Amino acid sequence: MSANIPSYSGKRLVILGGGFAGLTLARKLAKSEFQIVLVNKHNYHQFQPLFYQVATAGLEPSAIAFPLRKVFQNNQNVHFRKAEIQSVDFDKKVVHTSVGTIHYDYLVNAMGAGTNFFGNKEIQKRAWGLKSIPESLALRNHILMNFERASSIDDEKKRQELLTVVIVGGGPTGVEVAGALAEMRKWIIPRDYHEIDHRKVKIAVVEASGKLLGHMSEKSHKAAEDFLKSLEVEVYNGIAVDSYNGEEVTLSTGEKLPCNTLVWAAGVKGMPVDGIPTELIDKRDRIAVDEFNRIKGQEHEFAIGDIATMETEKYPHGHPQVAQVAIQQARLLAKNLPRMEKGEPLKPFRYSDKGTMATIGRNKAVVDLPQFSFRGFWAWLVWMIVHLMSIVGVKNRLMIFINWVWNYIFYDQSLRLIISPAKHPKHKEVPPANQMETSSN
Repeated sequence: MSANIPSYSGKRLVILGGGFAGLTLARKLAKSEFQIVLVNKHNYHQFQPLFYQVATAGLEPSAIAFPLRKVFQNNQNVHFRKAEIQSVDFDKKVVHTSVGTIHYDYLVNAMGAGTNFFGNKEIQKRAWGLKSIPESLALRNHILMNFERASSIDDEKKRQELLTVVIVGGGPTGVEVAGALAEMRKWIIPRDYHEIDHRKVKIAVVEASGKLLGHMSEKSHKAAEDFLKSLEVEVYNGIAVDSYNGEEVTLSTGEKLPCNTLVWAAGVKGMPVDGIPTELIDKRDRIAVDEFNRIKGQEHEFAIGDIATMETEKYPHGHPQVAQVAIQQARLLAKNLPRMEKGEPLKPFRYSDKGTMATIGRNKAVVDLPQFSFRGFWAWLVWMIVHLMSIVGVKNRLMIFINWVWNYIFYDQSLRLIISPAKHPKHKEVPPANQMETSSN
């Protein structure tokens, strides 16, 4: 089955993934001589750094998503296909997808990363991930539903279980989720849930390495921990999670925490597709590439962003899986592909570290720049500006800005809706006739 891509006299570039790397590359080459085919399982680009705000009712999903077709509506030579990637065949130069086979001249794998549970099937089955908008929205529904259930029961043990959130992983996602939940506990619970003593809402961060924001400076580690403790978040440093049965978290110290919500923010791994030689995939499921982001041993196949691992003297285990690496690799590849067509030498990738930042709540953030670090209100303001300007779409930026200003002035997020998808009537199960109930209403 064909994916119905129009024939083209020039070269076709197929890009797998519409994240920071894939979208940047497609936009840079949208007006080039290449025919661009962008394949993504969602029909939108999602802004990953703000997933946690959707999960904690700070933003609506539509504010951090932008339709991919809308991005390229004025580019007739860019074709989008919403599809699952099934496999690639380097010899035949084809990609097999859920909507058909797509032939390519150049292939770029930019499929990003997913949650890494480090082989713990028990936790994977019961924990909440935070790597997509659907996951973020599902977590929001779950947290709000737990508050509703806690309001309606008088069993103190069960209520405490419902009111406890354990976050595994003290990286940016972990501390940002914890900070947002702590502010919800302080400002929202007392107003909305009169039956709940907000002081009994327990938020804990468990970090096995012993350092929060481990990739940042020592000052930022300390500041992040101080900020969380000032928000009355319990921090378990140097402690791992051994198991989770859905009702209780067991720590490596033997301590048990009654908990109905375990948020897993402890690691990421690549998402390689079938067909890529296994010897090119490392232990974190990232694809080995050379200094030009070309998949090793291949001529016209590339990998960029979180899925790629490029070993250098400065980064022996590959570059950090952050947006700036993905964007910079995409920008360079957008210049190198036309060079390949012209037979010109390619330029190697050199990462320019522009800094790292994380926010822990209102007026609380840490920023590490190449030359210095700072924290507090000004760091928080810089964090807001940088993220706001990185959002795709003027309307989305305006929506986010209005929500942030409203929340800052009134200490209130007005997005606390429990929205679960409804089943289409034809998918509903109809009970046997002898089990149907009759009604006179």
